[in-house]
Amino acid sequence: MSVYKIVFAGPVGAGKTTSIASISDIEPFTTEEFATDEVQSLKEKTTVAMDYGLMELAGGGHLHLYGVPGQVRFDFMWEIIVEGGIGLVLLLNNENESPLDELDFYLDSFKSYIDRTGLAIGVTRMRPGKGPGLDDYAERLSSRGMKAPIFEVDGRKPEDVITLVQALLYTLDPGLKH
Repeated sequence: MSVYKIVFAGPVGAGKTTSIASISDIEPFTTEEFATDEVQSLKEKTTVAMDYGLMELAGGGHLHLYGVPGQVRFDFMWEIIVEGGIGLVLLLNNENESPLDELDFYLDSFKSYIDRTGLAIGVTRMRPGKGPGLDDYAERLSSRGMKAPIFEVDGRKPEDVITLVQALLYTLDPGLKH
């Protein structure tokens, strides 16, 4: 039986916990606690260690889904959680003040992991006429000499998150069968 691990990363409020919960075949494990700092202006609870879910794959394999905390003060967990992973799903909240700068920050923070694995990007909370478009994200990636699939996603919709995960898996193995 094949067992794989992918990691979800991104800023607070990008939808990591929600995305994992929407596709997990088990009740997800979360380490959400009440926010006690500036995060409480964004949301009531925040991940302080990790999120975990599990997807059963066709043929009996498993895909372990790990979410890292979005707050930089918990970045010591990032290096621990990526260990043994095969790729990164980077979620970005398009309503944040500088989502393209956040893209750069996370690409820099996870550079060595991305370089040895794979990357797929999901942009949440896209509104017509507000924030950058998917082309802007692709252009930023290209300016850094990088390529990755980029999708608009709603973490509450399993089909969106599954498409993002599949895109990551296809970048790792283009010969995967549907």
